[in-house]
Amino acid sequence: MSSKFEWPWQYSFPPFFTIQPNTDTREKQLEAWCNLVLAYYKCTKDYVLDVKAAANSSLFYNQQINRRLPVEGILAVLEQLESKGHLEWQDASKSRCLVMWRTPEEWGNLIYQWAQNSGLGESVCTLYEIHSGEENESQEFYGIDIWMLKKSIAALQKQGKAELLPGTAPDDSDSGVKFF
Repeated sequence: MSSKFEWPWQYSFPPFFTIQPNTDTREKQLEAWCNLVLAYYKCTKDYVLDVKAAANSSLFYNQQINRRLPVEGILAVLEQLESKGHLEWQDASKSRCLVMWRTPEEWGNLIYQWAQNSGLGESVCTLYEIHSGEENESQEFYGIDIWMLKKSIAALQKQGKAELLPGTAPDDSDSGVKFF
């Protein structure tokens, strides 16, 4: 997948792979790393990041210049992403996380706009219909992971724009969503 991804100029700049001691420089560097991680995950349409595996992935290891961001640097980037609402840890040891290249609120807004444009106000549809419905193939949220879809609907629920109705399927695909 990384062959389709367009790497930013910093990725070929060796000092980019060493967390800088100067506070201002470090902030800009971490911001650039955050943008890179989010863009990469958006391009690959992936969500799960394993910290050990990431250290050897093309995202954090540029083989052409033989530079790698150390695990401490990767964790600093991930903490920055977490503080901005773009990351959730899956375990207490912080070895695996979910990278959210769009926040649940951003996804929720896209889904709500689609529901309004599709005339689904006061209607119920299933998570499966939103996630995999043929009529949604052109939508950016088509194929979104169910966990992210549920978080997005929960964000809409907090805003009073939707309600998640529980289903019976183990994967929650038959859970319903009522839009307001």
